[in-house]
Amino acid sequence: MTASDTVRQFTVAPDDDGVRLDRWFKRHLPQIGFATISRWARTGQIRIDGKRADPADRVLTGQTLRVPPGGEPVPTTKTARPRKELTEAQLAQAKAMVLTQDRAAIVLNKPPGLATQGGTGTHEHVDGLLDAFAETGPRPRLVHRLDKDTSGVLLIARTPGSAAFFSKRFAGRSARKIYWALVVGVPEIADGLIELPLAKQPGTGGEKMMVDETEHGMPARTRYRVVDYAGGRAAWVELQPFTGRTHQLRVHMAAIGHPIVGDGKYGGQEAFLTGSISRKMHLHARRLIIEHPDGTPLDATAPLPEHFAATMAQLGFDEAAGEALPSAPPPPSAAVKKQAARAHAKQFRKERRGERRGRGEKAAPVDKAGKPDKPRPKAPAVPVKRAPGRVRKKRKP
Repeated sequence: MTASDTVRQFTVAPDDDGVRLDRWFKRHLPQIGFATISRWARTGQIRIDGKRADPADRVLTGQTLRVPPGGEPVPTTKTARPRKELTEAQLAQAKAMVLTQDRAAIVLNKPPGLATQGGTGTHEHVDGLLDAFAETGPRPRLVHRLDKDTSGVLLIARTPGSAAFFSKRFAGRSARKIYWALVVGVPEIADGLIELPLAKQPGTGGEKMMVDETEHGMPARTRYRVVDYAGGRAAWVELQPFTGRTHQLRVHMAAIGHPIVGDGKYGGQEAFLTGSISRKMHLHARRLIIEHPDGTPLDATAPLPEHFAATMAQLGFDEAAGEALPSAPPPPSAAVKKQAARAHAKQFRKERRGERRGRGEKAAPVDKAGKPDKPRPKAPAVPVKRAPGRVRKKRKP
């Protein structure tokens, strides 16, 4: 008799705390379809701590889940998938990137030139190094990405539960990402918001984006702020993307005539400064602020890569100037503004209805002291005798 032929008891792990029951099945018994789960719940065969359960119910850490016969759980130990054998150099590379880590997250400082994920012709990438952090338990997962030539803060989720938690924060735009960049020239407006829709450039296989203000363009919003500048040659800017389009920061800065230094893809030859300035791209994910599953904010800052720091020194920029500037919250989106306008209009109409009702009502009489005055009793009606009307006589013909 196999495990699938008997009733089983599962204890909800901390990583599954708060997830829906149907989601728990998808994680641990994916071979059982939703229709079967619904039937089991409807007939009372699935129980949480002895009580009937619904697929939409959320499980809590330590609860006992009764599962009827059918299906085998997906292994969650390190035998779930074969671990990639990493070399000593790869293990050292992975460990060197770590800024901080705990039971839910690993925060890395990704170096420039290392891809986040693999692809055609890309064999060295961060995702391929994550087995270095999976000695026991599930393999860590990527929850967001950085371009290959962009350095800085990269968040890795340790467990499926924390991956779902962080992914929801990124999707809901509650995570705040702050980038530092060096751009060619100095923007005339020192603090601005770029709102230019983006789309994939035809003929590039999706590898390049462009500004597209037709119906095909996807909304993209970037806040930029000039921190310092070196004459008219270059400027140091702080960037905050309020949307997550591919290459968004690079396309937006090039679109306003100030490409990121070293970004030949979107700035062409104009993106490279003369002299001994590095030709590498000067775009760095400096800081990430995001809610942690334990309820506290996760606030991570990544030091600059060597080439970026060297250029900053050559141009006379002081990193402390960037830290002194407070990071402004994102301005309200068009949808938020529209919703606020509707709420204001609704409240205005409600108040106006009250005014209209008040106009039709007579004010209650008050005495000299301002107290409500009692209405005086009306005198009894006296019948009025009317004089008989005159009868008009007809004249004789």
